[in-house]
Amino acid sequence: MALFSNGFRPFFLLAGLWAPIGVGLWVLSLTGVDMPDGPLPLVRWHAHELLTGFVGAAMIGFLTTAVPNWTGQRSYAGPRLMGLVVLFAAARLALLPGSPMPIGLAAPLALAALPAALLLVLPALIKAGMKRLFLPPAIILAFWVGDLLMLGDAAGWWNPETWATGQMLAANVAMLLVGLLGGRVIPSFTLNALRKAAQPVEPKPLPGVDRAAMVALLAVAIVDLMMPGTEVAGGVAVVAAILLAIRLSRWFGLRTIGQPILWVLHLAYGLLPLALGIKAVWLLTGAAWATNWLHVQTAGVLSLMIVAMMTRVALGHTGRALVAAPATVGAYVTLLLAMLARVFGPVWSSDALTPLIIAAVLWVVGFALFLVVYVPILIGQRADNKSG
Repeated sequence: MALFSNGFRPFFLLAGLWAPIGVGLWVLSLTGVDMPDGPLPLVRWHAHELLTGFVGAAMIGFLTTAVPNWTGQRSYAGPRLMGLVVLFAAARLALLPGSPMPIGLAAPLALAALPAALLLVLPALIKAGMKRLFLPPAIILAFWVGDLLMLGDAAGWWNPETWATGQMLAANVAMLLVGLLGGRVIPSFTLNALRKAAQPVEPKPLPGVDRAAMVALLAVAIVDLMMPGTEVAGGVAVVAAILLAIRLSRWFGLRTIGQPILWVLHLAYGLLPLALGIKAVWLLTGAAWATNWLHVQTAGVLSLMIVAMMTRVALGHTGRALVAAPATVGAYVTLLLAMLARVFGPVWSSDALTPLIIAAVLWVVGFALFLVVYVPILIGQRADNKSG
């Protein structure tokens, strides 16, 4: 089956399906629809599943697709990939609202998929013998620690409570992965595309900025663990925002305006300094309009970058031209509008519920547009009739 011929296929499909479910069920409950709790209270389920369900699916899809490319090994396919998909899907069902499974059983099941994916790719990484290849899996392992802190708290495995710490750790580690991988591929994709378009450019060297930006992002994650919600955390966020903005400004993003498959990467990365800047405003001044800064990071940076990479990777790895279909461009724009409605709507509206409903509808429409284009691509054969 083509669906199980490469890791990105089932996990990008799961990511595209689970993101609207994670938002839709929660907002339906806010409108008065009776929605029973499962192993987790509904608001916690919503937060958990958008991180470890949606983002986690994208991470596993990336990991099982990238490692064979990095190491020259065969793609993960067939029974091994099917087993990983079943394990991941079982975790989602176990935590689903209304699930009768107790949290003491659901939590270990939900925590199993990411370590299983890391163990799957570990032999290839060891065989390749290149230390730098271990960095993305190490970051994904730190993301899993955040999940452990969340579910361990929910299951009562320890005291004091660690849910908020785990949620912030997972969100920040995912942001760190965006900073790392985006900083590697976006300039490369852009320069290659501009060369093909007979618009060659050469970025001016600015020694130390790239590394300083990544160190600052790491500092954000560490300070949020040690001194969350403090002015120190706000100051570190300011520094990281400035460095990331400088870094982004050197990648010739404005020249990609005619290529949506490219400009969406620049836009998603541009939300990174924006999220950190709004976070700094909130922590340093308490301005009401910045209260929902975390959703710029999650519904903005993480979600848009995931969709941007899924659309590009799926095209490239199925032998198709790297051109975004009109519906795909619609998905990019709609998801951006959903984030803006979620972040600023509740602050500027006298009715707190209406902006949430608008944001949820836009979110679901955005992923529906993604699925309309990419379900046939993800489940079908490659356009060039090759395997994979």
